[in-house]
Amino acid sequence: MTALDLEAGPVAVGSLVGLAGVLFLAAPVVDPVPVGSLRVSPVALSAVTLTAGFALGTAVFALRGRRLFALAHGVFAVAWALLVAGPLLGSGDLLLAGVVVLVAGVGFLTSQAR
Repeated sequence: MTALDLEAGPVAVGSLVGLAGVLFLAAPVVDPVPVGSLRVSPVALSAVTLTAGFALGTAVFALRGRRLFALAHGVFAVAWALLVAGPLLGSGDLLLAGVVVLVAGVGFLTSQAR
């Protein structure tokens, strides 16, 4: 049997995405978590964790020379951050900006993939 050859970058990205999924699934049965003086729902923590996973994925794919994958992760990191920040800060403008970045990013990435 051979040993697993795990690389730190992909493992870190996968761990963040997995943690985001666990937090999202735990939301119905877990009370809000104290973060400093705030009480934050697991769904909000999930969204922030997923944003961090996308951002880290950008760097990991860029360092591997996978330009399109790095761009995709970067677009989704920015869009998801705006989609998270909008409701958290009560800003419809940030939420709208997140949707615009997402739609424009998907269009751009589709054109780049061709």
